Amino acid sequence: MRILSWNINGVRTLPQYHPWNTFKTFREMLTHLQADIVCFQEMKTSRNGLDRNIAVPVPFDGYFSFPANKGGYSGVAVYTDSRTVTPLKAEEGLSGTIQPKPPLSQDERISRHYPCANEMNLMPDEHGNEPSELTSFDGEGRALVLDFGLFVLINVYCPNETSDSRLPFKMNYHFMLQERVNKLINEGRDILVVGDINVCATPLDHCDGHLASNAATFYDHPARAWFRDWLAPNGCMTDVVREFWPCRKGMYTCWNMKICARETNYGTRVDYILATRGILPWIKHGDIQPSIKGSDHCPIYVDLHDEITIDDGTKLRLSEVMPRPTDDKTAAAPRLAARCWDEFSGKQTLLSAFFSKGARVSTAAGASDSSSPSGSPSASPPQASAISSTSNTALNAPDAVLQDRTESLDLANPLMHESRSPTAESSKGKSTGAIKTSVAAEQEKIPIPSKPPTGPPKRKLTDVPVARTKPNKKLRHAGGSSAAGTGTLDAFFTTPQSSQPSQSQSRPSPPQSQSQTNNDPLASDYDPLSPNADYQLALRLSLCMDEDIPCAPGPSQTAGADSHTTPLVKSAMEPSQCRSSSGSKAAWSKLMAPVEPPKCNVHGEPAKLYTVNKPGPNKGKTFFLCSRPVGPGYDKGKGERPRDEVDHRYRCNFFKWASEVRREASSTSSSSLTSASSSQQ
Repeated sequence: MRILSWNINGVRTLPQYHPWNTFKTFREMLTHLQADIVCFQEMKTSRNGLDRNIAVPVPFDGYFSFPANKGGYSGVAVYTDSRTVTPLKAEEGLSGTIQPKPPLSQDERISRHYPCANEMNLMPDEHGNEPSELTSFDGEGRALVLDFGLFVLINVYCPNETSDSRLPFKMNYHFMLQERVNKLINEGRDILVVGDINVCATPLDHCDGHLASNAATFYDHPARAWFRDWLAPNGCMTDVVREFWPCRKGMYTCWNMKICARETNYGTRVDYILATRGILPWIKHGDIQPSIKGSDHCPIYVDLHDEITIDDGTKLRLSEVMPRPTDDKTAAAPRLAARCWDEFSGKQTLLSAFFSKGARVSTAAGASDSSSPSGSPSASPPQASAISSTSNTALNAPDAVLQDRTESLDLANPLMHESRSPTAESSKGKSTGAIKTSVAAEQEKIPIPSKPPTGPPKRKLTDVPVARTKPNKKLRHAGGSSAAGTGTLDAFFTTPQSSQPSQSQSRPSPPQSQSQTNNDPLASDYDPLSPNADYQLALRLSLCMDEDIPCAPGPSQTAGADSHTTPLVKSAMEPSQCRSSSGSKAAWSKLMAPVEPPKCNVHGEPAKLYTVNKPGPNKGKTFFLCSRPVGPGYDKGKGERPRDEVDHRYRCNFFKWASEVRREASSTSSSSLTSASSSQQ
């Protein structure tokens, strides 16, 4: 028999990792762990958010403890394979004050005595007040107690010390756990305590425990001192996994994923399986499973012997001293089991049952059968005639309607709003005929509704408003003004030159042959007075840069036809400027490219970008750190680690805000653009 413990850091985030994302059900995940008793910590869910797939993964029985007030926080669970083992009793919490409805009877309780705050030496809070009751410590869903006959299993998730004010809560919870174990020992029971204790037992269990600065003051922390006194040889509990690996280094079970500490095994061992002396003969082996991913913790386990021989020579089998499943599983399971809850035992209808997929399918199927006996949709003759008349109306619409609609679509897209060539005008009739043909071809594919429409009639095709264009006030020539003042994209980076008015302002541009238009990709109509002048200019510049070809003048760019063209546009369209665009292209590429990461001071390697997720004024900001992974003796800074203990093989203390890096890159790009602009002039 195998007993496994794992802090999964959220039951809903587990399927995001491999191999858990390859399984379709939660039952398959439990089966993959190959354990008879599976203990989870940090479920981070609630009873209302627990679906049947997780609550009742047959043949496993689930037992849960949820926080009373905080949703998606803490929470523990125990799954037992009903084919091999079934608990006799189950309780939630350590104080005995958390009871289901109706409360547990005396026969359903595991112990006769429970911890009492008046009998314990508790730590006062920051205001000097000692707790007078223990119910508040059980309100976060941190413990489950199950009686298996041979031993009492306690699955626990001890609090973490997130701040100094949290230390009294953490220590008092440890005291309550120890007192509950002592009460059970006094009743003659053997106990297995599994879970996340959130304490390092020895310096060997800490990644920096070997450093002189940490080893000297390791047990100064009250939680570590308490844990040392509770474990053998000082106390009554035995660290089972360490018993099999007494001198093993790097046997860590938790890593800081924010700094990628698992890559270099820079972690701690805070997950344990503790046992009293009476259960030790049954334990066959114990170890950790660091190769299993899915959380910032890894699983730990112990295997039990199937048979042992006691001192008097009597052989005891595990199947004889532990309860086996019976035929009536519902009656044998404790009332705390999830399959005994009203919502999963058929006594209460869930709200989700009204919106299940099966209900929709059956309803849709019934409606389909009632509408058509043959199973296929059909329409009555009046409905068919109405649809036919509507289609004929659309087919008999004048060509002008389709033409106006096409023009309105063209006007909606400024890139399509160009002067129409005679070829395009002549093909308009063909396009209209093609549209009529396509509409007639698609008439047979129109689905026939089973009922006539009841809403307001749809707007006809002739009701589609035609888009209207208004002249741009900025482009009006009033008082001899020209478009020279119109800003273009390149005007922000190039110094404008003095403008020389042309004498042939009103002379039209000579016609351009169609063959020349097709052969020259840059010979498109360019209108400096158009609202899309910036886009057309950028398109021509990009073609010059990418293809390295000279810019041929278009029809509106010939001599005497560009009186309204700015000198900036003229210079951009000169062939000599297109040929010497390598400097401008490099400047543009440098401007639009992402910011290059800086190099750290110690290793000279590109730094790595991080984002601040902690609530506060800096949340969302980005910064750069040394890209090397953390490891024993990595540089935390002069104030946190002595210089003689720094190992430069790991991360250095380089830090720089991304905004500062962008500011430096922006100043460099501005100087590059200025030099490129000067070379073009």
